[in-house]
Amino acid sequence: MNRPTVHDIAKEAGVSLATVDRVLNARPGVRDKTIAKVQDAVVRLGYVRDTYAANLARKRLYRFVFVLPEGPNQFAASLCAALDEAHAAQISDRTAIEIVRVPLRDPHAIVRRLRQLAVETLDGVALMVPETPQVRDAVARLKAAGVAVVALVSDLPNSRRDHFIGTNSVAAGRTAGLLMGRFVRRPGEVLVVSNSMRARDSLERRLGFDAVISGEFAGLRVLPSVESFDDPARMSAVVTEVLARRDVVGVYSMGSGNTALLDALRESGRIGDLVSIAHELTPTTESALREGALAAVIAQNVGHLARSALRVLRALCDGLSIYEAQERVRIEIILRENIS
Repeated sequence: MNRPTVHDIAKEAGVSLATVDRVLNARPGVRDKTIAKVQDAVVRLGYVRDTYAANLARKRLYRFVFVLPEGPNQFAASLCAALDEAHAAQISDRTAIEIVRVPLRDPHAIVRRLRQLAVETLDGVALMVPETPQVRDAVARLKAAGVAVVALVSDLPNSRRDHFIGTNSVAAGRTAGLLMGRFVRRPGEVLVVSNSMRARDSLERRLGFDAVISGEFAGLRVLPSVESFDDPARMSAVVTEVLARRDVVGVYSMGSGNTALLDALRESGRIGDLVSIAHELTPTTESALREGALAAVIAQNVGHLARSALRVLRALCDGLSIYEAQERVRIEIILRENIS
């Protein structure tokens, strides 16, 4: 049986094609009674709109902005490359993307950059930024302007964002905790480092990590989190001091800054007797896995993140349902033995 068309809807409802078009595209100038007739015809016929064809006919161009961390962030660089690849594969879907880099430590600078966006020309924005009151206000302004907003990698659950794309950070932290507890060979302390604990993904990872260690591995004591604030010298100095003064048996890196961390671990001469676990597969963490400086990396597929962000933003713009099973980003455990 052929799929019903707008011609079938017009015939079933007893209206013109122009009227059907106005109703399907929510344009004004149609009486409520006529709208109801068209909608009833859509239901009776089982009509499913081909949004691709509709957008092509209207010459619609989706315009999306991705707001990512600036600076020497290898994960953000990998995500940028994945977005470029995903965008190249979606040219037929008439999508234009722009990548904006912002300093994560300065919420006011983030908001200033968001205020500079030409919202009247935008369809959607994806944000990989910390959740602060200033950012929540900025998200509210974007939503008031009719822009779809998704959180990427690190959630913004207390904002008006439409959707989150990324792994469950609490579960990722629990995974790291389980690996740490099973890999260490003796009781001792675990050093935890992060770029910033203002990032929700770091907060949630720490929550999950602590829950598993305290609940299942009584011989381990997790030390207070150390923040590097994008300062390699600070990371190196703190890690070196803690290793010299404490009985550290494991190191858990919850965010970026792994280059300085790994350099400090190498200089300490403790690589062989420490269990070190990090997040996100980057050139630095992959190399560290191969040499044995890292025992494991908890990762999420950047290609999936990029493709999912584009699909979800388009679905939000078109008022379509989001296929949750397809968009669920899974936690990956990368070891030296399974690096592709």
